[in-house]
Amino acid sequence: MTDTRTHCPYCALQCGMSLGRDGAPAAGPLRVTPRVDVPANRGGLCQKGWTAAEMLTVPDRLTSPLMRSRRDAPLEPCTWDEAVDRITSEITRLQGAHGLDAVAVFGGGGLTNEKAYQLGKFARIALRTSQIDYNGRFCMSSAAAASGRAFGLDRGLPGPVTDLGRADAILLTGGNVAETMPPFMRHLTDAQRGGGALIVIDPRRTATARQADLYLQPTPGTDLALANGMLHLAIEESLLDEEFLAARTGGFEAVRTVVNGYWPDRVERITGVPVPSMREAVRLLARGRRSYVLTARGTEQHARGTDMVTAFINLALALGLPGRPGSGYGCLTGQGNGQGGREHGQKADQLPGYRKIDDPEARAHVAAVWGVRPADLPGPGRSAYELLSALGTAEGPKAMLLFGSNPVVSAPRASAVEERIRALDFLAVADFVPSESAVLADVVLPTAQWAEESGTMTNLEGRVLRRNRAVTPPADVRTDLEILAVLADRLHAPGTWSGEPSEVFEELREASAGGPADYSGITYERIEKEGGVFWPCPSEEHPGTPRPFLERFATPDGRARLTPVEYTGPAEDVDPEYPVYLTTGRVLAQYQSGAQTRRVKPLVDAAPEAFVELHPDLAERLDIADGDRVRVVSRRGSATVRARLTEAIRYDTVFMPFHWAGEGRANLLTNPALDPLSRMPEFKVCAVRLEPVLSASVPVIEGAVA
Repeated sequence: MTDTRTHCPYCALQCGMSLGRDGAPAAGPLRVTPRVDVPANRGGLCQKGWTAAEMLTVPDRLTSPLMRSRRDAPLEPCTWDEAVDRITSEITRLQGAHGLDAVAVFGGGGLTNEKAYQLGKFARIALRTSQIDYNGRFCMSSAAAASGRAFGLDRGLPGPVTDLGRADAILLTGGNVAETMPPFMRHLTDAQRGGGALIVIDPRRTATARQADLYLQPTPGTDLALANGMLHLAIEESLLDEEFLAARTGGFEAVRTVVNGYWPDRVERITGVPVPSMREAVRLLARGRRSYVLTARGTEQHARGTDMVTAFINLALALGLPGRPGSGYGCLTGQGNGQGGREHGQKADQLPGYRKIDDPEARAHVAAVWGVRPADLPGPGRSAYELLSALGTAEGPKAMLLFGSNPVVSAPRASAVEERIRALDFLAVADFVPSESAVLADVVLPTAQWAEESGTMTNLEGRVLRRNRAVTPPADVRTDLEILAVLADRLHAPGTWSGEPSEVFEELREASAGGPADYSGITYERIEKEGGVFWPCPSEEHPGTPRPFLERFATPDGRARLTPVEYTGPAEDVDPEYPVYLTTGRVLAQYQSGAQTRRVKPLVDAAPEAFVELHPDLAERLDIADGDRVRVVSRRGSATVRARLTEAIRYDTVFMPFHWAGEGRANLLTNPALDPLSRMPEFKVCAVRLEPVLSASVPVIEGAVA
């Protein structure tokens, strides 16, 4: 078998790899080989990437459609015709009885650009529903909103990831890339070897923080105060780039007025970060011409996440970092296609090309491509958590089609979301395994996996890449594109519908033309020849745009906007009943809701179960020993997990990874308080208490495989 060049199915770094088989038989196990020609990983892979091929043959892989005859009946195999007939008849029945918005669609940030595009198109002209959103709303929507507000465009990193290796200083806040995307660390260590400084801000001394030249450990939820305090110090020490502020920005004086109130001692009291550390961080950032401020989920997943990111963008702009090569503000995208997934129509308020759905010109352009009238397109719908919370209610959707997501595990206040999903009249799920959400469905459609289909992904740089099909899916498995095309045909949807990725991409190019995320000049051939193409790329003669803000920002006047933001604290603070902060995140061997990685034996062996990480001083006060079973309780529910004692976390804070289901489900605890702009829930901080579990019984480890 000739090796197939493709990309990893996991995070937004989209590491290059090749898939092949050595010798006979032709059906032998796939071999994963990292590619040295892909700049993002340069021949490196993490443990998830090395074991990615094992996902294709997990024991409970879905290989035929499943359907239950009634809600209390088991899921049983059925034919594709039976499954499609059931879905379309339920859609027709429920929309006829309750209106077009009676059917919702929920997508995922791991879907290819083609699938994200076709899913949005399907919702809006096959179903004509406004009720569509996706799990990317839980990923980096706050950074997207803040970038749009500041720069007029949301485009991940401000340049190729390799630019980081030449930086004089990099400030990373709220990210643990040493575990979430290990090959990315090479670029940070390249900078350090060249004399650059790495500054990490995180409530936990993570694997990334341990490699930092300077580590700041704030109280969870205080990032905004810290950023404002650092800007105060930059003003105090005359470190601003006054020429840049005058020539290329607007709004600084209003920001200056606000940050005057964030004097160093006050910020230290709020955040717990010593003033000398803040001062050193600002000096390191300002010392050279090539510095970066990078944010990740720890700073973004808050009820004031947009303002938190804005505070760090204000700092970057005041120092004159954006708008020149090898410098600027960037967001570390999480999911594999977190960037492209939100550009082409999965979000409740967007159309392809990152167009706003309530913009008349955008509606006219996309409607013409789709062969419908602009008036036929629905308006904006509910955001992700609001949509999930409305399911099965009197005013909400009565049915949902779910693609590429597992909200029973991944959504905040997960038990309430599960209740709403169970309250639906009808649920159809397209998945490759019986995830915790899929097992609740009335119809389950088996879908092809990453190596069994082709398509494009847009990585954290804004570089559009090709994912190539390496193997044939099982005989009775279909791709998401094929499923959507068949459903659209059965529903007599207008326009053309294809299950062929290249044909869908050609239509995506046309639909995105002229939009902020313009892919019209990108072709499959160019991607293969050039190793990826950066958007916007408005023509086939255009070279692509690796560094979008060098000449002007994407605002009407070309200037970046600084916006004053005030610290108000987390939506839910600690109190005597719930005296400890909980923050959540990822571990090296697991990914997102764990539906994929909890089925891969080497990854289960490396990270077999959920846990809570707490400081030994807190553990001693609560009479908890390492390895004890502990109940973590919030106002929304409780989770029972093993205790891990570590001095790497603050004594007033505990940490739980969110990859596991069942009684260790971290999102049973998290607060769904929403950011007013991005509609991002506050995953990263809530108030909890810890209770030792006296029972000596040992739980079954979820996700373990033989």
